[in-house]
Order: sequence, then C-alpha cells, then structure tokens
Amino acid sequence: MLKLLLLFTLVPLIEIWILIELGGIIGSWPTILLIALTGFVGVFLARSQGFAVLYKMQRDMEAGLVPADQFFDGACILVGGALLLTPGLLTDLLGFSLLLPFTRVIYKSAAQKYLNRRQADGTLHAWWK
Repeated sequence: MLKLLLLFTLVPLIEIWILIELGGIIGSWPTILLIALTGFVGVFLARSQGFAVLYKMQRDMEAGLVPADQFFDGACILVGGALLLTPGLLTDLLGFSLLLPFTRVIYKSAAQKYLNRRQADGTLHAWWK
C-alpha cells in the first residue's frame, strides 16, 4: 500500500518538476508541443504494435499453440500506451520502451526471472486457488 502511495505521489511530482525545468530551458510552447507529439506518436505506435501482436496471436492459435508471449506483449503495449497518454517525460520514456519489440524482450526476460524465483522459493501463488 505504501509503495502505491509513493508511486502515485512521487512520480507526478517528479514529472511536474521535469516539465517545469524543461519549459524554462526550451520554453512553454515547445514543451507542450513535445508532450502532445509523444502522445500522438504513442497512440500510433501502440495501435500498430497492438495489431501486430493480435495477428501473431491469431496465427499461433490457428496452429494450435498457446500465445503466452503475445499475452505479455499485449499487456506491455496496453500499459505503454496508457503511459504515453499521461503527460510527462519519464512516463513517456517508459511507455515507449514498453511499445518497442526489442526493449519488450528485456522486460519479458526480467519478468520470467522474477516469476521463476518466486516459484522456486514458494512465494508464487495462483490467484484462483
């Protein structure tokens, strides 16, 4: 609970501070245009990546395979797109990194290692049990 409280208070404060500093350096209108541009590019990238993942999921299911990788990719694209719609440069950087396939691999590897460690030490529990 404390982690979420810190996340939802510290991240916006840091984002506001960065935007104020950036506005002081490049001006307020260029800062606003940069925020709008990242939002538009993010929506386009999320849409194209989302359709690519849906196509791969459909192809895997038609072949009788479980599209587990595509589910993770889809979750990353959803979160990345949402982060790009929120104003801020840190959230934009994280959002773009979740949308790009070559950086999603890094997140996927880290998530697998984390889940494997939790399973090995017995702290991973299924929510439906």
